Amino acid sequence: MVIAEERYSRMALNGESHILEGYGGLSLSIEGPSKADIDCQDTPDGNCLVSYKPTEPGTYIINIKFADEHVPGSPFAVKIRGEPSDKLVEKIMRQAQAVDVTHVGSQCELSLKIPGSSPVDMNASVTSPSGVTELCEIIDLDDCHYSIKFIPKEMGVHTVSVKHKDMHIPGSPFQFTVGPITEGGSHKVHAAGPGLEKGEVNEKCEFNIYTREAGAGGLSIAIEGPSKAEIDFADRKDGSCGVSYECTEPGEYMVSIKFNDEHIPDSPFKVYMSASSGEAKTVTVASLEQAGLVIGKPSTFSVNLNEAKVGRLEARVTAPSGAEDNAFIQEIDEGHYAVRFIPRENGRHYIHVLYNGNHIPGSPFVVMVGKLDADPGMVQAYGQGLVKGETNKVAKFIVNTMNAGAGALSVTIDGPSKVDLQCKEVEEGYEFSYTPTSPGGYLIAIKFAGNYHIVGSPFKANITGNLADIGQIMCNMMIKTTIKFPLFHFFL
Repeated sequence: MVIAEERYSRMALNGESHILEGYGGLSLSIEGPSKADIDCQDTPDGNCLVSYKPTEPGTYIINIKFADEHVPGSPFAVKIRGEPSDKLVEKIMRQAQAVDVTHVGSQCELSLKIPGSSPVDMNASVTSPSGVTELCEIIDLDDCHYSIKFIPKEMGVHTVSVKHKDMHIPGSPFQFTVGPITEGGSHKVHAAGPGLEKGEVNEKCEFNIYTREAGAGGLSIAIEGPSKAEIDFADRKDGSCGVSYECTEPGEYMVSIKFNDEHIPDSPFKVYMSASSGEAKTVTVASLEQAGLVIGKPSTFSVNLNEAKVGRLEARVTAPSGAEDNAFIQEIDEGHYAVRFIPRENGRHYIHVLYNGNHIPGSPFVVMVGKLDADPGMVQAYGQGLVKGETNKVAKFIVNTMNAGAGALSVTIDGPSKVDLQCKEVEEGYEFSYTPTSPGGYLIAIKFAGNYHIVGSPFKANITGNLADIGQIMCNMMIKTTIKFPLFHFFL
C-alpha cells in the first residue's frame, strides 16, 4: 500500500510544494497500489480543487480531514482502471532495537560506511552540551567502514561531526544523547549516503540509516523503479545500519524509508540510476582546487578523455543554496578540455562532470569557496517554540549561528495549520516566531549550508489549544546568514 499525503499545509511530492490557502487544519491523503501525485488549487468561489494522478490500477482510498476529523463521506473509495505500469517494487522490513543507555565516562560509538573515502582524510569531533569540542577516535575497520568513538564528560545531547577532507559527510552532524533518550519517533531517524543520490546499474549503491535517537520501532525500506532492486541490510547494533542495493535497469527510482509506518525526514528519495558508465570511467580531472576559492573569481580545471573517444562532455556547479549553473567548457587540445566556473556563494559547492550523460569517477567533486566554511555542526537551536506552544499565541525559538560561518539557513514548519513565520536578527544569530492556529504536532526543520539538517532537526513542537477557523500562510523561509563571533568584554 502506497500513501500520498497532503498535510501540514504543504505538500512535498516529487519535489513540489502546494499551498491550501485559507484551509487551516485541512489534510488530504490517498492510499492505494501506487503513489499518486496530488495537486491542490484554490478557486475564486472559495473552494479547493484537488487533482491526483495514480500510476497503477486498483482501489484507492481518499481520506479528507479537517482538524483531524473526517469530513462527511470520508474516506472515499475510488476504483482506477487501466493497464499496470512496468515499475517494480522491492520492500524489506526490519525491527530497530533501542540502544543501551550511555553514561558519563562510558565509551560511545557510531559506525558508518563512507564509500570512496580514505582513512587518512577522515576526522571527527564531538561537541558537548556546554560547547566543549574534542576529537574522536576513528578506527578503520574495512572497505570504507569506520568506527567513531569518544568518552563523554557530560550528560545530554552531543554533536558528532564526521568529515572527509574537512567536509561533512552526508548525514553529519549527528545527534548523540548521553543518558536516557526521552524523545523518539520517525522524525529522529536520518538516512544519507551516495545510494540516495545517484547510482549505476549492476553496481552496489550504499547508504546509512541512523536510528539511535528514535528508539525501538519498525523500519521499512521500499525501492520502486524500472527493475527489481536486490536489497541487503546490515544492523550494526549501535543505532546505525547499512543498506546496499543493486538495480539492473537505468531510470528513476524512488527509495522510501519509514519508521513505524511514517516517512523519515526527506523520504522518499529520488535516485537516478544511469546505464553503465562505459568510457566515462576513463575520463579524469586535473588541477582542481578544492579549497580557498573566492566568490566572483573564476576557477579553472582540466578534463582529460584519455582512452575515451570524443563524446559529449558536460559540467555544472551546484551552490550551497541549491542554485545550479552550467560551467564553461573549452577544448584546448584533442581529448583535453578546460572547464571554468565562477562561484557566487560562500560554502560547499558540488561540481558535476558527465561524459555522454554518465558521471566520471569522483563526480560530483566537492570544493570549498571562502575562507570560513559554513559549518552546520556549529549551529544550535533552542527555545520553547521548538518544544511546545498554544494556538493563536506567538511561539519563538533561536537559531544560534555563532562561529558557524556564513551560509544559507532555511526553516520550514509543517503542522496541522499554516503559520506566519517571522525572523529577526539577534546578537547570537536569528530569532524565529510563528503563530499556530490549530493544535497538534508541528515539525520544524532547520537546515544550514545547503541540505544539511542541524543537530536535533527536525524538532517536534506539541501545540495545544482550540482550533482556529482559518490558517495563515505557508511557513517556509530561507535567509543568507552573516558571519558572527562572540563579543569579548574587556575590563580595566
